[in-house]
Parts: sequence; C-alpha cells; structure tokens
Amino acid sequence: MMSEIEPPRDPVSSIPAFLVAGTHSGVGKTTVTLGLMAALRARGLKVQPFKVGPDFIDPTHHTAVCGRPSRNLDPFMMTEEGVRRSFFSAIDGADVAVVEGVMGIFDGMDGTDESSTAHVAKILDLPVLLVINVHGMSRSAAAVEKGFAEFDPLLRLAGTILNRVGSERHLAMLKSCMNLPTFAALPREKEIEMKSRHLGLVMGFEKEHDLGALASWLEQHAAIDQILKLKACALASPAQKAQDAQVPSETRVRIGIAWDEAFCFYYQDNLRELERCGAQLVFFSPMKDDLPDVDGLYIGGGYPELHAAALHAGRARRQILRASEDGMPIYAECGGLMYLGRELVAEAGTYEMVGALPGSTIMTSRLVALGYAKAEVAGDNLLAGPGHTILGHEFHYSRFECDSDARFAYRMVRGKGIIEGRDGLVEHNTLGAYLHVHFFSLALDRFIDRCKRYRES
Repeated sequence: MMSEIEPPRDPVSSIPAFLVAGTHSGVGKTTVTLGLMAALRARGLKVQPFKVGPDFIDPTHHTAVCGRPSRNLDPFMMTEEGVRRSFFSAIDGADVAVVEGVMGIFDGMDGTDESSTAHVAKILDLPVLLVINVHGMSRSAAAVEKGFAEFDPLLRLAGTILNRVGSERHLAMLKSCMNLPTFAALPREKEIEMKSRHLGLVMGFEKEHDLGALASWLEQHAAIDQILKLKACALASPAQKAQDAQVPSETRVRIGIAWDEAFCFYYQDNLRELERCGAQLVFFSPMKDDLPDVDGLYIGGGYPELHAAALHAGRARRQILRASEDGMPIYAECGGLMYLGRELVAEAGTYEMVGALPGSTIMTSRLVALGYAKAEVAGDNLLAGPGHTILGHEFHYSRFECDSDARFAYRMVRGKGIIEGRDGLVEHNTLGAYLHVHFFSLALDRFIDRCKRYRES
C-alpha cells in the first residue's frame, strides 16, 4: 500500500481520544462504542464521535447519543490529510474523542491495510481498544490478543474490551492468561439488541436509545477512568487548521438540503464544505414541505423506497421538476437519483417520482453494488470538469433503467455505476448518480458558482 503516514511527532497535550476496534464484524463494536459514549456523556463530558469508513448509519446513532454530529474518517475518499483535517476540526470544543472502527481492525481495500481501521488509527496515532467476543473461549482469547498485538508494530494497541463474558469465573480465567490491560468485561446477558434492515442498522433518529441503561452498563463493567487517560499523539498542522476556516462570502447562495426519513445519508464534512465555500444550507422534507426559496439543491441518499407513497404525494415533487426544467443546479446521490427518476418500482407498488431524469428505479431483492468507487468525469458537469477524478462509495439494492439516449457524467474506474461502467445522469443543470461522493475529492467552487448564476438569471 502506498501510504502517506508520517512518522509520529512529539506527543502533545490534548483531549482524551481512543478508537474502538474489533477482531471482525459482529463482535459488538457498535454496542460497545455507544455504551462508552453514553457513559462519558453521563459524566458531563462533551463527546465528539467518529466512524471509520463510508458508513452513513452508525454515525446517526453516535449523533443521537452524543448530541454532536459524528464525522466519517476514510482515507480512500478523503486522503490521509483529509482524515487529519476532519478529526482536528471536529474535536474543537470537545472533552473526549471516540472513534468507532469498521469490520475487523486490519480489513482494508482488496485485502490490504488501505482505509482499514488500523490505517486510520495510525494516521492519527490513536490508542486502540480491541473488542474480542470471548463467548466459548478462555485461554484462546490470549492467542487472539497476542496475534492482533504483534501483527502491526506501528499500531498502538492499548488493551482489550472483552465482550460476552459468561461469568466471574470465566473472567478470572481470561485475565489469568492475557497480557494487555482489560479496559472492560461486558457480560453477555446485558448485550443490547440493535435492529437492522438491508443497508444496516435502523437509523439513529428512528430508535429511542436508553442512554441511562447504556451509561450504567459501561460504568459498571468498564474502567472509564483508565480509558480517559488514553490520548492521540498526532498534532494538527497550521495548514490543516487554515483549510478548515470558513471562506467569507458577501453574498451567500442558498442550497436546499433534502433531509427527512427518506433522505438522510450525508457526510457531515460534505455539509461543512458547502458552508465553508459560502453556502447557506436550508433543510427541508420533500415528503412534507414545499421546495424552499433556494438557488440549488442537494438530495442525498437514504430510503426513498420506504417512503415512496409520501414522496409521490408531496408538493415538492412537481416543484423540483419545474426547478430542474428552469435550470436550477440540482445534485443527487443514490436515493436522490431514485427520487429524480420517473418512477420507483418497489414491493408496495409503482410510484411516480419527480421525472427530472430519464429513467426509472426498480428495487431488487439482492445487493447490486457495494464498495469504494472512483469515477473520471467524462464531460462538464455541476461538480467537476472533464478528466477530474471523484472518489466515493456505492451501496444499493436497486437498478436504474434509463433511456437509450441518456447522457452520463462519469466513467467508472472502480465500481459499477448505473450501467456499463457509466454513472451520473445529466439533464438540464441536474446531475444524479448512484455514487456517494465525498466532497474532499473535489472543489465545490463550480457548484457554488452555478448556484450564483442561477440566482442572478
């Protein structure tokens, strides 16, 4: 792997910060992370949450528990410099930073370390708490611990969190043979169930977290005081701080953000980048609200198939079509693409959608695309000029059937796109794609400028 990781600099005084990782998916990382966040917040601390990788769903749970927007940390989409920039800007005003890993700690792209939890931990020089599911194990857990501790000497593995401990006797056996500090031993009968659907967990705003139960569970079974002694050693550079400063603008454009139960997949840094470039964000629900007085639109992903009837009935549907035909800059991703098409064919029926893009969405019972994506801009569009490389992620259970003469914005270098390695349907000043783009891979000046020109037209 080609890495930009710098040698560790001198440790600096900073807020407590640590990363919760797992040996593999399904060991209880999210439950443990939410419990730690709840316990820290119950102590009156301001907790800044983060999630490794491109996931949209876990961050909503973090945000619900912490009361601060969770940030994604993803070296593929953001670059290593982007990871540092996002982390150090987000911790401003926080008392402690908690990062949740993704998959197994060393699981990266194509069998490499790239964009793995370990990769992010090394970029930020974060101490790692490794969650091990010890159900059915005693001394074997020590072998797991030893293997993970020695696999990458650059990783700061501070200790373990033992999940699904069977009894006090079981815990005593585990501690007798393990070498690293045990920061928590969580009994299996107390594990919290998390509902899921096809794209992952139910969104954080859909679930009422019992914060008191989460907090007391971790306070009882974790060494919180010891965890709060863990700190990152990386130091933000003046360039990173300068990059995060908001660009002043005498005349801020108004950009509508579709935000409700149907459209809720947004990277927090994408919204901040729009603001940094001089945009005023206006949030509205396409299901319930009229299209607000805005100069452009950003419609993210989500679950439009679960709310197709309400989207069809919403007044905004026809208003957005008129705005698109009038030349308003409109950018949409995945669920937004589905909404801008003519129809959405779901299990509950067929629903007419906006009709701004030449095609219709068919929901499928199987996963159609999953993974990191890289696209080369094929022609001039809202976001970038010809030849520019855009980075992001795909994840959908649908296909978009478009007209034979449809125009596409992207050639996929990595990923599937809409059809035959092409993505990004273009019509008027509207762009809709399956690709979830991270805005750190492009400059937003072009989108902002088009919004200004539309306002002045």
